[in-house]
Amino acid sequence: MVALTYFGIMRIFLVEAYFMSGSFGSKYKITFFGESHGEGLGVVIDGVPSGTVIDSERLRLEMRRRRPGQNEMSTNRDEADEVEFLSGVYNGYATGSPICAVVKNKNQHSNDYLAEERVARPSHSDYAAHVKYKGYEDYRGGGNFSGRTTLSFVIAGTLARMALDSDGIKIAARVLSVGGISDTPKSIVDCNGSTISNFHNMELPMASESAADEVRNLIYKCKQEGDSLGGVIECAIWGVPVGWGNPYFDSVESIISHLAFSVPSVKAVEFGDGCEMINMRGSMANDQFYRDKDGVKTSTNHNGGINGGISNGMPIVFKMYFKPVPSIAIMQNSISLSDLQERNITVKGRHDPCVVPRAVVVAESLAAIAIMELRP
Repeated sequence: MVALTYFGIMRIFLVEAYFMSGSFGSKYKITFFGESHGEGLGVVIDGVPSGTVIDSERLRLEMRRRRPGQNEMSTNRDEADEVEFLSGVYNGYATGSPICAVVKNKNQHSNDYLAEERVARPSHSDYAAHVKYKGYEDYRGGGNFSGRTTLSFVIAGTLARMALDSDGIKIAARVLSVGGISDTPKSIVDCNGSTISNFHNMELPMASESAADEVRNLIYKCKQEGDSLGGVIECAIWGVPVGWGNPYFDSVESIISHLAFSVPSVKAVEFGDGCEMINMRGSMANDQFYRDKDGVKTSTNHNGGINGGISNGMPIVFKMYFKPVPSIAIMQNSISLSDLQERNITVKGRHDPCVVPRAVVVAESLAAIAIMELRP
């Protein structure tokens, strides 16, 4: 009887003791740490080969693409986002041991979140996290659920890209659509090479200047109204050989999707022509093979470079769909987390009217992490 009571108590304890897992991968393992308004954030990375050149200037430029406070399209929070390596890097090279990188927070306004009564922000993690973690979660600025945590993706992804340079693998992404305004051409692989190369220099990476101007003006207008917008990012990976990835649970789609859905506000992921293919016949959707001097290719790429979960040698193309930022300055209906009674809320603090422009480098980074994990 005593033993049953003891095991009964232990079972309750194990069921009730919730914790957050911040790790992904086995070949290229990353572990995130930190919160939006904590002392800092960062990542521990296992899998950067020894001798990989760690280009600090390249990392700084990639971090700047994600940095807040650089233009009117983003939050007013101003952070330098300077990366400090605590281990795994010596004299500009990866040593082969785990790399620990940290970014200190320096511009938090935590008082915006310390009101006497906490009211759950609609469509944010507040209510679900409060119930799951029993009120012990760090909710300031969204805590672990904040978009600020994506800086760890950029660090790990940029180092992955440095390691992939020797394989000749290239990655680029663009803003495909915001608020119903779409870029042209339809597919990123149809953009000319100079445009693709220049995406990383643009504050709003779009091939069409007129579409970019429309999107920019729409985001400005939305910000003035205290509202927010969603959108779509399209990413392509060139140079992945035939045969990477495994069917079922380690497919190319599975690994990329696993990472993509770890990015706050992502609600859908699509490969190739994705949902459009439901309206095609097989004769249209099939990517027919041919052979040229460089080997076997397909005349189209509706399947986004993936067949049976395995890379087929064509560019891997995927899209990430972002919902509008849930933190808006318009009054909404909600509940108090202290007594679950109905309340109104107008969200304070500094928030992006649209995360899509700053998330382009995040998409590229998670793509690089995925390819490192898939690499044989």
